[in-house]
Amino acid sequence: MCIVLFLWQTHPLYPFLLLNNRDEYHNRPTKPVSWWEGSDIVGGRDEIAGGTWLACSRKGRVAFLTNVLELHTLPEAKSRGDLPVSFLKSAKHPKEFAESLKTEAHCYNGFNLIVADISSKSMVYISNKPKDQPITIKEVSPGLHVLSNAKLDSAWHKAQRLEVGFKEQLAKYGEGEIPVKEVIQKLMKDKTKADKSCLPNICSLDWEFNLSSIFVEVKTPLGLYGTRSTAAVIVTSNGSVSFFEAYLEEGKWKEHVVDFHIQNLKLTEGHT
Repeated sequence: MCIVLFLWQTHPLYPFLLLNNRDEYHNRPTKPVSWWEGSDIVGGRDEIAGGTWLACSRKGRVAFLTNVLELHTLPEAKSRGDLPVSFLKSAKHPKEFAESLKTEAHCYNGFNLIVADISSKSMVYISNKPKDQPITIKEVSPGLHVLSNAKLDSAWHKAQRLEVGFKEQLAKYGEGEIPVKEVIQKLMKDKTKADKSCLPNICSLDWEFNLSSIFVEVKTPLGLYGTRSTAAVIVTSNGSVSFFEAYLEEGKWKEHVVDFHIQNLKLTEGHT
């Protein structure tokens, strides 16, 4: 389970800005955000399946993923973390890439995938749920969006709470620079859970309750599960990218930043 908030083509300084909490078992081997060997991909990496939940490329392509909360999953399903990697390695336009998934989307457990190309200002949302319907392929409109473990912009407690909190920060800073690390501290560490009457009732009530906060921490028979990394991707109008991550390593929080510039960016009007 994860949550992602992002601004898309709606802020004068940031054509794209994203905040993400990744929830996973704390004992699952994971590489922090870094450049992948022999590749122009930068992001975190699951060391078991080899995929990612959030990554970018030097070409200005971005992909991120959340799981869909569902009662029954397929043990033989393909790894959802391969989907962002496939997009970042391809040269396909986001809509073209989405269309190419139509024939194989059923091979994965429930996913929400967003793929974007900063240069062409194109962003597409893809989901394979509900499973008895054709996959969802939808252009993402400019604005503020939140993705958790249901459809994009679904009115779940944690999504609504994060959206309200971020809008307060936007009102505070207006069209000026957003101090992202400060915003992360205020919003992404929030452990406030939903009222049980507001839960989606898809699986165990206790499990849903424990997952209903923006920052998740729950003890399970398989070990500690919850938010083990918080990331921010900030793209400015001149093509500079800052990929920040705070992550758990051996029980301690660490943080680092990877900075780069989008190659051959087609600059927007008004910039030289």
